[in-house]
Amino acid sequence: MRATPRRPRTVPGALGALLLALAGVLAALVGTAAPAGADTPVCEQYGTATVQGRYVVQNNRWGTGAAQCVTATDTGFRVTRADGSVPTDGPPKSYPSLFNGCHYTRCSPGTALPARIDGIAGAPSSIAYGFVDDAVYNASYDIWLDPAPRTDGVNRTEIMIWFHRTGPVQPIGSPVGTATVGGRSWQVWTGGNGTNDVISFVAPSALAEWSFDVMDFVRETVARGMARNDWYLTSVQAGFEPWQNGTGLSVNSFSSTVNLGTPPSGPGEPGPAAACKVTFTPNVWAGGFTANVTVANTGSTPVEPWKLAFTLPPGHRITQAWSAAVSPSSGTVTATGVAHNARIAAGGSQSFGFQGTYSGTFVPPSGFSLGGTACT
Repeated sequence: MRATPRRPRTVPGALGALLLALAGVLAALVGTAAPAGADTPVCEQYGTATVQGRYVVQNNRWGTGAAQCVTATDTGFRVTRADGSVPTDGPPKSYPSLFNGCHYTRCSPGTALPARIDGIAGAPSSIAYGFVDDAVYNASYDIWLDPAPRTDGVNRTEIMIWFHRTGPVQPIGSPVGTATVGGRSWQVWTGGNGTNDVISFVAPSALAEWSFDVMDFVRETVARGMARNDWYLTSVQAGFEPWQNGTGLSVNSFSSTVNLGTPPSGPGEPGPAAACKVTFTPNVWAGGFTANVTVANTGSTPVEPWKLAFTLPPGHRITQAWSAAVSPSSGTVTATGVAHNARIAAGGSQSFGFQGTYSGTFVPPSGFSLGGTACT
């Protein structure tokens, strides 16, 4: 049995029900969410409401037929009903959340998204979660990137920030190490769900609230070769992925701003996109190889720190590296300069090397990019 929304107290009887139904129909027709008053319930599978005049709350019950309801509040939302459960070794049952940007043709009021990554000076955001103990879930902040400024469908790359998780659930893919982003340490996972690439940043312990710049995570993703500076940020979303139960989970407050302009450049921050050239020199024997890689900055500005992404062919694996930190060991990998060679001056170059194994026929890596810019 599916729950139905409670009528607003200010509109009596059948008239209130009629107006509520008309508001839902109009919202679906024009692709915008109905404005939410104080404590507005949303129980439709993909029902929505607008909060703070600028964000869209979505019930987004996509993975189960069991009933789920959220209540939009003045500053966020709370899950008021979350029936049923799904296996914890598969996808979650829903993603109750709110967003700034565009999601499946619905755009939040007055949003600056989609916007090109290299045209965003910063994207400050803040979030405050309310957790519960009797559920299996993650508290996830999602950032969506695509080569085109699309407002519909699935984007190419999804960035997930796991603020908290309970039970045996884990991110898509496999762990590839750690990273410091936004001044915090995160466990990093990468993989794909069959429709898009996913990179997840997992907090080592529960993080109930935080203010940060979304672009720190975007730039880290670009540096790892999972996006490019000429791609678009299409939406940012904050909510929960429940597998079991979930009633009482809440986003108590949320803010998201996108400031258009030239991205900052300084120590520890990626600078403007740099033209580059890569020279790859292998030494190959049966089942193994070493390689020397020289990265030349052919642009007019220095790159610091430099991060070179490239893709190893199937069956090829890196076993050790020198003069750079390289991870993961197969697939799409990223080499990062170390203390003594972290800067590539304009017109200059840096070199590093690695040893590896292969099965079948040796094939050189492909898709070299420096800070998200393709190299020759």
